[in-house]
Amino acid sequence: MTYDLKDVSLPKLGTTGLRVVVAIAESPIVGPLLVEKLKKDGGLAGFDQRTPDEVPTMYPHLPADTRALPPLVRATAPTTAPGFHFPSVDDYHEAYRSGRTTPTDVATQFLARVDESERGDRPLRAFVAINRDDVLAQARASTDRWRAGRPLGLFDGVPVGVKDEMDVAGYPTAVGTKFLGRTPATHDATVVARMRAAGALIVGKTNMHEIGINITGLNPHHGCTRNPYNDRYHTGASSSGSGTAVAAGLVPVAIGADGGGSIRIPAALCGVVGIKSTFGRVSEHGAFPLCWSLGYLGPIAATVRDTARAWAIMAGHDTHDANTADKPEISLDESAPASLAGIRLGIYRPWFEHATADVVQHTDRLLQQLVARGATLHDVEIPELDAQRIAHIVSITSEMTTSMERHYAEHRRDFGLDVRVNLALARSFGARDYLTAQRIRTRAQAIWAHAFADVDAIITPTTGQTAPAIDERSLPNGNSDLSMSLRVMRFCQPANLTGHPAITMPAGYDSNGLPIGLQAIGRPWGERLLFRIAAMAEQIVERRAPTRWHPVLDA
Repeated sequence: MTYDLKDVSLPKLGTTGLRVVVAIAESPIVGPLLVEKLKKDGGLAGFDQRTPDEVPTMYPHLPADTRALPPLVRATAPTTAPGFHFPSVDDYHEAYRSGRTTPTDVATQFLARVDESERGDRPLRAFVAINRDDVLAQARASTDRWRAGRPLGLFDGVPVGVKDEMDVAGYPTAVGTKFLGRTPATHDATVVARMRAAGALIVGKTNMHEIGINITGLNPHHGCTRNPYNDRYHTGASSSGSGTAVAAGLVPVAIGADGGGSIRIPAALCGVVGIKSTFGRVSEHGAFPLCWSLGYLGPIAATVRDTARAWAIMAGHDTHDANTADKPEISLDESAPASLAGIRLGIYRPWFEHATADVVQHTDRLLQQLVARGATLHDVEIPELDAQRIAHIVSITSEMTTSMERHYAEHRRDFGLDVRVNLALARSFGARDYLTAQRIRTRAQAIWAHAFADVDAIITPTTGQTAPAIDERSLPNGNSDLSMSLRVMRFCQPANLTGHPAITMPAGYDSNGLPIGLQAIGRPWGERLLFRIAAMAEQIVERRAPTRWHPVLDA
């Protein structure tokens, strides 16, 4: 078998060059010629000539895996992650329980810290909308519950941010655009409603890459999110604001959405944790319909424990989302593992090593440390990764273009420049391309089922490189570097296409101090094991403090 993923060569464009490309790409006369050239350079040419035999899989419904989970080897004492300590949900809960502070104090501090994060020449731009009166009203209600001795649970009064892709009552859902969301939502998305019912303090809408169609977080309408580890670098997108808010200490948990890595990429590039569930595990009700068959909602958090707790609240059957029906029960380990004995980890070495040297070095080191703690490592093969890459691109861009089509004629020039290029590419795909992609999805699910035959999880880096630098000259309108975008997404796309769960966990830092993430891809409905692997990694990797630190909860 030959590893078939290759680096692609697409032009890197500044704002001026991007304007020229947009003008040509949108021309009805010469536009198709440029689009075909871009597709050829991106390795997409000839896709319409493929003739897979499989029946199309329109939604990635996966059967339950009946194999027993290896028994948990429990830690006999509380585990502590080495290095810098991010305030956790437990810290908030204990601060409220002890009376050291109140949710009202925390809400006031949150608003001040957000203002602080926006000062100077390089604002973080984590949030795009905050209703201060509503935040304080929620906090006062939580404070009253605590004083009465009746908190709703562990999350009562804990600040949580929500990506601007999900409905939050009273807030517009703009999806990163400047023209959507003219009317505030009247109801919460299911994931938001469940967090609110658990007492969470919903503090506002977080920034995102416009319509989630790229991976930097540079939004020409709402500002470029910046990486708290170095504010001259990108956060990663499209859940960029959620990643920034968590890594900067503004919230311990934020809700993101993942169509091709958009939870895992910002979590990895910002040195925190994020999970994309099995398809159908978390309700999509109340999320803007960007990509029906590839979209996943879930948490980004500073710790594995908080990620798991938030995920458990969000996940489960929802009568508003038929894809969540008849799924296996949700379960989590009661404590952190002392060993990974019995867990078989798979690695496809040519794929694993297709990243920058520092990413490979740190992720491989962490992988070997997981093996030293009881896991066993086994070679697997995953053929046709390039076909899966193209099928994902065709699927997600076709679905996004269809979602935006009713707005396109009126608002074409209201989209950012890079979005307009991507939409021009997407509109070149036809019905045959889309159906071919779904037939490849069927084939990919069989390939991955075979790869999982003798392993519990497959390990990769989360991204092919660390956070890309922000080209300050390109602000505010942006630039385009599709080769870099594909490199960053390299390890994330297959799980969106097939529906498998995947988690990212901190794996170290490069020579510039930028975070690196390790990804574990699990069997269908195998989130519990993914959290166990990440919890062990958390005991190994020494965390570092971000340079832009705006903590809401005082140490």
